[in-house]
Amino acid sequence: MTQIQHAHGTRASDSAEPAPWWRQAVVYQIYPRSFADADGDGLGDIAGITSRADYLSALGVDAVWLSPFYPSALADGGYDVADHRDVDPRLGTLDDFDTMLAALHARGIKVVVDIVPNHCSDQHVWFQEALRAGRGSPERERFVFREGTGPGGEHPPTDWLSAFGGPAWHRVADGQWYLHHFAPEQPDLNWDHPDWREDFVRTLRFWSDRGVDGFRVDVAHMLTKDLTEPLPSQAELDAMPKDGLHRTIDRDDVHDVYAQWREVFNSYDPPRTAVAEAWVSSDRIPLYASETSLGQAFNFDLLIADFDAEQFRRVVTHNLELAGRTRSSSTWVLSNHDVVRHATRYGLPAPERRPDGEPAVKHGMEWLRSGGTDPRLDRDLGGRRARAATLFMLGLPGSSYLYQGEELGLHEVADISDGERQDPSFFRSGGEDVGRDGCRVPLPWSREGVALGFGEASPHLPQPSWMADHAVEQQSGVPGSTLELYRRALARRREWQCDEDLEWLPTGREDVLHYRRPNGWEVVTVFGDADHAVSRPVALLSSDDAVGSRVVPPQTTAWIAPSRTD
Repeated sequence: MTQIQHAHGTRASDSAEPAPWWRQAVVYQIYPRSFADADGDGLGDIAGITSRADYLSALGVDAVWLSPFYPSALADGGYDVADHRDVDPRLGTLDDFDTMLAALHARGIKVVVDIVPNHCSDQHVWFQEALRAGRGSPERERFVFREGTGPGGEHPPTDWLSAFGGPAWHRVADGQWYLHHFAPEQPDLNWDHPDWREDFVRTLRFWSDRGVDGFRVDVAHMLTKDLTEPLPSQAELDAMPKDGLHRTIDRDDVHDVYAQWREVFNSYDPPRTAVAEAWVSSDRIPLYASETSLGQAFNFDLLIADFDAEQFRRVVTHNLELAGRTRSSSTWVLSNHDVVRHATRYGLPAPERRPDGEPAVKHGMEWLRSGGTDPRLDRDLGGRRARAATLFMLGLPGSSYLYQGEELGLHEVADISDGERQDPSFFRSGGEDVGRDGCRVPLPWSREGVALGFGEASPHLPQPSWMADHAVEQQSGVPGSTLELYRRALARRREWQCDEDLEWLPTGREDVLHYRRPNGWEVVTVFGDADHAVSRPVALLSSDDAVGSRVVPPQTTAWIAPSRTD
């Protein structure tokens, strides 16, 4: 039976007003330290991004999202921010940022910047003031300081664990402890303190006044906390329902913060946009995506799904329904700076899932720990499935987020020596968690050179030799290359864009999905190993081995051109 899925209230034809740019944008995530190095120090920089503005334009993206570029000691890849209103001197200056912004805007590309409000760097001026001020001082009230337990307070206040491994408390010289849900160099902020609320409003206005179009909000679900005594144990925290009243995660009162931010966003013309990174249960996502809060929230369900037709259909149907509750649009993502690249995930044996359907976000960790030798990675299969999944995603109503390098078909880099690793999760876990360095290796722009065109010096993370075969110059203009597939797909996506509705069409097969957009644009994905016939000619294929103009090969997505204009 045909099923029709509507993103309620989001149809472009419902209003004479044009839909906001972000509703169906293709957003390209740039990890600045690994994108392009203009000054030759081995670290990517702002000028490097400017130098590749034409590349981004030719790719066809609507916006870029910049991971943190702020002053940082790099304890966590830049997410330990020492100053929220400046550029790291190793990456450039504010003038360099303005030049980059102008270059991208001149090419019709919006700019979204990361904002990190749960924690800051231990080098932040306010944290250094707190260390100097001592116990009971107003400066320490901006953070979460507590006395320890045991004789002389030598033990942490609680047994809470950090997301990167080890205790979530760190002791300072005078004996007090401070809370850090991530690395010790990332003290949590006390969002009950008005100073932080005022300071982040200044930060939002600082970047908005410079012309930034929006914000990606890091760990948006963790800002506010109930830290009244007595504090619960880790086991008690784990057992608490995530219903808006949890002590430390996804509290309802976090939306008081975002309501204030929404007033700031709406004071600009056009309003600034925001998207929440909120790893919460799906029924809680609409709170972040509402018009009175951040307005849009990531859904990571496709990212944690296997390459499986039933899972993909369930994810799409559910998330379009969630978006419809808030008049927002859904977001789709397959890779980012925190997970194993999807070309690699899809080339490894499918993970065994627990009865509760434990997500496969860490799928590939065993492979990484082995240095990429066990289990065996089928690179060709992974790449083929990745291209099919990407075309499936790009046809969906809503916004699509791409991670730098996926348009080159890059795989995860596994063979990084312990001495070259940078991710704090590797060090805090004693190497048990290999970390995220493998998806953050600098991009290959050319086949030759010490850094494959990334820059003139050895890159801050090593590039394996196989990356040369994926270089931009190796693929540009080459029919059948992954880069050219992305370019063609993004061009046609823009040409064929239409209302945010989707209709599932019957296929007679459990391993094939077929959906149609309102203007007649059809997307067919074969997840299995047998060809599938379609009734209309195929306009674009994710694989280059079509056996006929009306046949979709295995592990392939086909696009069929619209039958009418919307």
